[in-house]
Amino acid sequence: MAFLLTFACPRSFAEQIVSVEAAGLHAVNAYTLSGGTHLHRHYPATDRSGNVHAVIEIPTGTNAKWEVDKDTGELIWEFKNGSPRVVSYLAYPGNYGMIPGTLLSKEEGGDGDPLDILVLGPAVSRGSVLKTRVIGVLRMLDDGEQDDKLIAVPVAGSPLSSVSDLQALDQNFPGITKILEIWFSNYKGPGEIESLGYDSKEEAEAILADSVASFERSEDIRN
Repeated sequence: MAFLLTFACPRSFAEQIVSVEAAGLHAVNAYTLSGGTHLHRHYPATDRSGNVHAVIEIPTGTNAKWEVDKDTGELIWEFKNGSPRVVSYLAYPGNYGMIPGTLLSKEEGGDGDPLDILVLGPAVSRGSVLKTRVIGVLRMLDDGEQDDKLIAVPVAGSPLSSVSDLQALDQNFPGITKILEIWFSNYKGPGEIESLGYDSKEEAEAILADSVASFERSEDIRN
């Protein structure tokens, strides 16, 4: 049973997918999905309309811990203690992934990874790139490092697409913000992650802008 939202995926929602696993990725082996596109560097963080791109690594209702490899741009199943990692908790409460063209740099207190994003709504294929609207941010510390989770909704086609910010989410879908904070505070085990609470859509957009600037600086150094 999925943990949170299991709405059907209407055509208008499917139209918000920029590319999907079936179209662009193939299985190199049981632990790697690859294609002609570098999932971290190819897509900009936002499109011309200001929609935020989200590369989905872990679909709603699943537990296998996949992630985009920043160097190769492939989707890989993360290993822990010699085995593919499966989160030992309730399934993910939304489509979890990262925003391409972003970086939370270690020099600035981040974890050295792209900015995380959780897209509320029905499950989509691993490797999909969704057009989303950011509505807020759940601020987290993981082992003392910034590990914020941007909260977003699909721009169209989902019962949640009309939600503009966290206040509207609480008013129209009460309980979701509490569920998300409980989930992310506990999925690694008691005391592993510290929640600093939610912040506004505007603050989320500022975090996104900073992470884009960090990525661009890192690319200048790399090149």
